[in-house]
Amino acid sequence: MPGNSERRGKRVTSKKGATKGSGGKNRQSLAGRGRTLPADERPWHKGYSGDEPLPDRTAWKQDKERRAAAAEGRAPKVGQPGTKRTAGKGPFGAKKAVAKKVGVRVSPGRKAAQPKEGPELLVGRNPVVEALRTHVPATALYVALGIDMDERVKEAVRTAAERGVAILEVTRNELDRMTGGVLHQGVGLQVPPFAYEPFPDLLAASLESPAPLLIALDGITDPRNLGAIIRSAAAFGADGVFLTERRSAAITATAWRTSAGAAARVKVSQVTNLTRSLKQCQEEGFVVAGLDADGEASLYSLEAAIGPLVVVVGSEGRGLSRLVGQTCDLRVGIPMVSDVESLNASVATAVTLAEVSRRRRL
Repeated sequence: MPGNSERRGKRVTSKKGATKGSGGKNRQSLAGRGRTLPADERPWHKGYSGDEPLPDRTAWKQDKERRAAAAEGRAPKVGQPGTKRTAGKGPFGAKKAVAKKVGVRVSPGRKAAQPKEGPELLVGRNPVVEALRTHVPATALYVALGIDMDERVKEAVRTAAERGVAILEVTRNELDRMTGGVLHQGVGLQVPPFAYEPFPDLLAASLESPAPLLIALDGITDPRNLGAIIRSAAAFGADGVFLTERRSAAITATAWRTSAGAAARVKVSQVTNLTRSLKQCQEEGFVVAGLDADGEASLYSLEAAIGPLVVVVGSEGRGLSRLVGQTCDLRVGIPMVSDVESLNASVATAVTLAEVSRRRRL
């Protein structure tokens, strides 16, 4: 007797109907959410180090951790906002972090990064000692374990103790992490953001000098150049330096280090409009001399050097901007015997200040 498979009208398809899928609508949700973000990429985590604006809650968490670390005598486990540059979107809508490149000398195999705002970590033995000598506000002194205690380190520890600054011993690896790999020589001083001098006060204080001398910076964007210029200003007796708030380097830890602590002894102001500030100097009797490789006046015949003088230094690439150049009373060139196109901004400033100082001593 034939079986059911031989009967007429047999079912040749499954009783189960067609499978209903999502039609691709939920395909992204099925693909997963990607990798888990590390702490330094999470804006809500105390270890966040991105360059996005820091949420109030995260800032509160970091501040709480710093206070706890200072009380327990350890290094704070917080991020360094601004040390990571973002490029492109990642999972959860967050931007993928990429290490920010900065032009500072770093330890082999490490990447340096610089915080944009908030407390600065000033590193290097000379800068730290100079800052403590001049009573720069400081919140903590970090000293690497096993450091060679030379006279500068001993003075830094002694001065910090006398001023009531917390002294914390950390491992060299921890100090490397805190500084982003910048060569720190085993010491670091945590200082608040640089306190700029109001420009009217800077101008008034310079007028009390027998021979007022100010330096104006027009678009100096390299913090190392800024630090070197401040160091030259201190060496040759300038009364102060002023620069623009925008499109200009600020006094960061890099500038502090390059100035070898001179930023603690020289008044620095930020101005909104450099041209307007130069005109204010002219109204007070200053001669404004802009450094220009094609200047009509020679530095070695600058008669205005003996009176109230403002030396204007242009940017590293384009020199003086158009409006600033038009505001200057004269443009001064540095005579050179070779066909070198121009000098570095900080080197040109040092040469100019040395000549001004020489003429004033005659």
